[in-house]
Formats: sequence, structure tokens, C-alpha cells
Amino acid sequence: MATGLRISHISFYIYSARSEMFLRISGVASCCIYSRFRNAGKILVYFPYEAPWAPLEDRMQHRQSKSEFIALLAFLIVATLVLTNGFVARISAQGKDVDVFAKIQPIGDVLGIILDEYVRPPDIDKVVEGALVGMLNSLDRHSSFISEDAFKIMREETRGEFEGIGVSIRFDDDKNIIVYQPLADSPAAKAGILSGDIIYKVDGVSTAGMALEEVAKRIRGPRDSIVRITVARKRENAEPQIVDYTIKRGNIPIESIKEARLLPSGFAYVRVSDFKDTTAKDLSKRISGFLEKNMKGLILDLRWNPGGLLPASKDVCELFLPKNSLVTYTQGRKTSRASLTENMKLYTEKDPLVPLGLPIVVLINEETASCSEIVTGALQFYSRAIIVGVKTYGKGSVQTIIPLSRPPNTALRLTTALYYTPAEVTIDSEGIKPDVEVPFSKEEQRALVEQMFESVKTDASMLNHQNHGTITGNEASEKTAEDKQLQRAVEILQEDPVFENLIKKYHKDTHETQVAAPADRILQQGPHADKDDAAAVVSPENPPTPEKK
Repeated sequence: MATGLRISHISFYIYSARSEMFLRISGVASCCIYSRFRNAGKILVYFPYEAPWAPLEDRMQHRQSKSEFIALLAFLIVATLVLTNGFVARISAQGKDVDVFAKIQPIGDVLGIILDEYVRPPDIDKVVEGALVGMLNSLDRHSSFISEDAFKIMREETRGEFEGIGVSIRFDDDKNIIVYQPLADSPAAKAGILSGDIIYKVDGVSTAGMALEEVAKRIRGPRDSIVRITVARKRENAEPQIVDYTIKRGNIPIESIKEARLLPSGFAYVRVSDFKDTTAKDLSKRISGFLEKNMKGLILDLRWNPGGLLPASKDVCELFLPKNSLVTYTQGRKTSRASLTENMKLYTEKDPLVPLGLPIVVLINEETASCSEIVTGALQFYSRAIIVGVKTYGKGSVQTIIPLSRPPNTALRLTTALYYTPAEVTIDSEGIKPDVEVPFSKEEQRALVEQMFESVKTDASMLNHQNHGTITGNEASEKTAEDKQLQRAVEILQEDPVFENLIKKYHKDTHETQVAAPADRILQQGPHADKDDAAAVVSPENPPTPEKK
């Protein structure tokens, strides 16, 4: 019969019947354990209060592969216990006791079968990573396991810079990997790499058949290190020219502001692609320039913006809202342990940069999500902007990034709270409705994405020049005929220079535009594509690959 005991030091002894070998896993813990002996197929798991035999070291020198398996099983048990709030034997779930050991036994069973029966010797690291991926994916569509490579890239992007040569790449119609945007003043631009160049080789290795991620990984590297890029440059009526470049990598800033221009009508247009540490600073710089040119109003484009860092949404709202305005607040599950994410309220802490009477229109669509919805909801609640477009995505949850020590340099993206707008509703699975609805057909939307993508491609002849009102450096123009939502925003702003009059005419009550979803729809399961991951959607930064004709 199992008996409970609270102790401060716990030792796990794993015994493999076939290899006749014990492994001891010891650690400091405070938990309730059972003294029991289980027979799980070929693996016996014994959890005594103290070691019942002599030193183990001599036994540990045999059957190394089995030792690795045993250690892995022990790791899975310990990891699962940690994730279940520190209780070794029992947890309370919805008022019922759950035997953790009974629940995790299949992990060891399946792993043992894989090791013994799979047609080839399995890669244990990949098997474990796959198990972790499945564990997180089972929770909700935003929780996920972050691999080592993905974690490194995520930290670089949210920091607002990465180390490399400063090129964006994509596939062309012929499945060649091409440069579509060398960033201005980047090492690549200074070396002479042009938009449209085919990335033929990286450090002498052909890119034929490589995935985009693999090529990007090879191009990136530590600052001041050297990479050799071979490009094939297309020429009219001639064979492509092969050009070799030796480039020293550097720190490459990643701007969230993908397009910023002053329209001939006097209204400024700014498109924000996501929310990083540097987003508010970059946006402030652009808006300050437009204020110096006496802009008459602002159009803030948050379409295809999947979100980003929660504090960045507050920083952006500080540019538009009065000091001490509530932007959002979060609520997590109350547990017996300290929460990973404390419930918080985010208020603006500065006086606004943009004068409170200056007209603002925010553009949204079904891919406006997370932090961009927080900004939209706050500006709408305080009647600080007129919202134009279609209903947003509806991601009202907060994910906490939890670094792991095993596997090393990996992390969990775990949903830990819901966020609420100042209207005291979470719009998870529901979204925010616009004040002025302007729908798009699928064909119109696709054409607009391609047009917006073209607008941020860097003209090779302008790479080393200062820009003149646009992100590309080209002269600004008012191309709004193909964009019905932008055109409607301009029309609204042109109706009346007094913003209060526009608010009275167009602004809807937030009880109509910000409505909480039914409880059973919040955090519902669905396609596992995190809206904080820009690559999950087709957008101006991830344009659809044209079909071959």
C-alpha cells in the first residue's frame, strides 16, 4: 500500500530488468511521494526512501545505450512532475485527485517500444522534442514548444536586431532563392547585392533544393564574421552574370515600420508590421517628422499585424492617449504556487506625442491580432481613433516565454493569462469590430498584399540614399485606388478637420464593437498557427508565391 511522506531530498532509482542495471537520479525537492514498486513492461520503476543496495557506479559502466534510455525516461518523469506544479504522486484537477504516475506511464511504454522496435535507431533528441511539441500543442492553438533555432531567432527579432548581412529572401517563380529586399545601409547593400539577385551559393555550398530557413541560417552569423555569397544576376538577352561577394556580417536593425509616407492630401500614412522593443521609438521618430511638416491627420495601418510584445502595445498607445489611460489588463489562473505571469494593468505613463485633437484613423482586418488588437481596442474605447476595415482576428490571450534548461536553449510558449480591453472584455475568439466596415473580396485582398509587398521592395538605385518620406526612398505618391480601406480612411478625414465632429458621426459604442465571446469559445482549439508569428499568415512581409502559368 502506498504511503505519503513529505521530504526535502528525493532520489529516483530506475531499474532495467533486461540490462540488470540501476540508475540513480537525485535532486532537492519538496513534494509528496509514494513508496511503490511498479512493473511497466520491461522497465521497473522503484521510488524508495533510501537506496536499498551498495554503490551504483560499478553497474553504470555497462550497456551505455540502455543507460541513455533510462536517463531519458527519468528526465521525462521529472519534467512532467515539474509541469504538474511540483507534486510527484498526486495533483488536484477540477476537484479530483489524479495519479500522475498512472498518467505518465504510457510515455515510458511508448518510448521503450520505439527504442526496441523502430526500423532504424531513433534520434532520441528528436523523439523527445516531438513529445514536447505534442504536449504543448494539446493545450491551445497558441501554446507551443520553441526549438533552439527558433528561440534564437525569436530573441533577435523581439530585440529589434539580428546579426547577419541584411537581406530578405524568398522563392521566385522558378523556385530559385532570390534577394527581394537588401536593407538600406546594410553590409549586403554596401557590398552591392541587388534586389532580384539569385542566391546561388553560400560559402561555396549550392542552395539548390534548400529550404528558405536553411539558407537564412547559413547567411546569418556572428558580427564581424565573414560569409561568401555567390549570386546569379539576370541580364537582358544574356546569360546570368555570376558574382562573388565576401561580406563582413554586422548588427542589422529590424524596423516594425514597413511604410511611412505623407500623402499629397496632407495626411500621414504609417504601416506597423508588428510590435517589438523598438516599435514605439521608430513610430515616434516617423510621426515627429510628419508633425514638423504639419500633417493634418494620421492613418495607422495595423492590417496583417500579428502582434508581438505586450509592453510594446502600451508604449505605442502612449503616443496617442492621455497620461494614466488604462491600455489593457490581464487575468491568469489562480493556483497554489506563484504564477508565472502576475495579473497586471498597463497604463500610459507619458503625455501623448500626437495632439489630442488631431484626427486618427486605424485600419484593421482579419489578420490584425494580439498587441495590435490591444492598441485598436484602447484607441477605440477612448474615442481617440475611428476604426476602419473588417473585424479583427480575436487573440485575447497572453503567452509567457519560459526558457528551459533541458533541452538546452529551448523554451515553452505557454498561455498564462487573458488580456482585457478597457471596456472590460476579452475579445479572444471574437475580435474587434470596426466603426466603419469596408470588406474585401479574397481577390482584392490578394492583389492588395502583392501591391503592398511591391511598395516596400528596395529600389537598387536608391539603396545608399536617404529616404524622402517613404520606407523605400522613392517619392511619395497617393496610390489608394486599389486599397478601398485606405481610400475610405482618406475620405473620412477629408470630410471635416474637426475630429470631434467625425467621432460623433462615425464612432460606435464599444458595447457594440467590443463583445466578449462565449466562455466555451475562449482559447478554443484550432489550427496551430500562433498569431504572434508573422510567418503564419500571408502578408506583405510574407507574400503569396505567384502560381506558374
